[in-house]
Amino acid sequence: VYLETYGCQMNVNDTEIAWAILQKNGYARTKDLDEADVILLVTCSVREKAEQAIWNRLRHLKALKARRQQARLPLRIGILGCMAERLKEEILHREKLVDIVAGPDAYRDLPRLLAVAESGQQAANVLLSLDETYADILPVQTSAGGTTAFVSIMRGCDNMCSYCIVPFTRGRERSRPIASILQEVRMLSDQGVKEVTLLGQNVNSFRDMSEVQFQSAAAPVLSRGFSTVYKAKPGGLCFAHLLDHVSRIDPEMRIRFTSPHPKDFPDEASVLQLIQERHNICKQLHLPAQSGSTRVLEAMRRGYTREAYLELVHHVRECIPGVSLSSDFIAGFCGETEEDHQQTVSLLREVRYNVGFLFAYSMRQKTRAYHRLQDDVPADIKKRRLEELITVFREEAARANEAMVGQSQLVLVEGPSKRSVSELCGRNDGNIKVIFPDAEIEDAAGCKALVRAQPGDYVLVKVTSASSQTLKGVMLCRTTLSRPAACH
Repeated sequence: VYLETYGCQMNVNDTEIAWAILQKNGYARTKDLDEADVILLVTCSVREKAEQAIWNRLRHLKALKARRQQARLPLRIGILGCMAERLKEEILHREKLVDIVAGPDAYRDLPRLLAVAESGQQAANVLLSLDETYADILPVQTSAGGTTAFVSIMRGCDNMCSYCIVPFTRGRERSRPIASILQEVRMLSDQGVKEVTLLGQNVNSFRDMSEVQFQSAAAPVLSRGFSTVYKAKPGGLCFAHLLDHVSRIDPEMRIRFTSPHPKDFPDEASVLQLIQERHNICKQLHLPAQSGSTRVLEAMRRGYTREAYLELVHHVRECIPGVSLSSDFIAGFCGETEEDHQQTVSLLREVRYNVGFLFAYSMRQKTRAYHRLQDDVPADIKKRRLEELITVFREEAARANEAMVGQSQLVLVEGPSKRSVSELCGRNDGNIKVIFPDAEIEDAAGCKALVRAQPGDYVLVKVTSASSQTLKGVMLCRTTLSRPAACH
């Protein structure tokens, strides 16, 4: 089997789950396309561009499949994930190229689907589940170097933002039992993984309802000034409880999480408190804003105003001094005026994010926007607005990063820099990329001997220059996460 992944980090995790299931069923994995008997594409549907990449890829695979048929070496092609869920009929009928289609909740069914495909029939399962979390399947980690890993804690989303296809392709929100998450994180710690990112469409509304004794807890409260279209269920263990337990597993393992929803940081803010208190929970938060205009936020059904969002940002910065913030923005949503766009520009300037993910709006079928709103911002205006947002974001990120010049940053070494073998690359606590020369350094944690930093090591780096996306510096010494010793 040959696996190819497109789209978000959830899809990388889905690839690992699908592979774990296939491996148990006697499949071997290849990195060589020509060697494969089965090619599976794990797909994304969030934007049109992502889907277009898959259609283009299928055109290329069509020629490969035809060559195989001539040589009497059958090749099966499968589409997995969000695009399978959204476009099952079209995928199966277009050019009859695809043999199997499996939605995000159907990976357990892959061996059966492939067996059906072996007999020459097309096979599909896109049933969405209310309880599938793959809790008992430990994903087979495929990330390079094995320094960092992603652990899925929940699936689906209930927020129903008007632009978003996710509730329709990944289904309703359900959380994985805490016990199975802790088991996976312990296993990763034993394997020497130094950073785990807890993953979900909406991580901070996590509720583990798996055990009866957890059912009596009160329903979660929302951040001040925030509302939601769905009724939260009472009971269950919340995200703060999970974060507390995960962070205790290994003092030398960094913990991150993504993606939270701004509505789920209530005033008592135990999550924010944990981030501030625990040395191994990164001082970094993803706070997706999407727009800086209250009018557009209402059309998007985000459940907050610009003012409520800014109040939350100030609250976060008070609780976690020096926190690194990232965000998502959509340019040119339905009905967005130039005035609305300028409000997003000013929000970018006011908050000054360290990391940003910015996209032009892409209308998706099934969403509320598709049924109720007009995609009335012309493509050329979307493009111009997006470019303006990117320019402003980069200016402000460069200023935020320049404030770190002269400081020492604790960096987790990931491996050689892409641009030069004589340099190493890693990330600081705020998830910003740091590049520094690969040189012999002192080991502050041990016997002060000279060592070379390896992937998975923590090193102190003195920052000498910064851009909007990276910091550059010189390595001072190797150290540890729990006691980052100063270097002499």
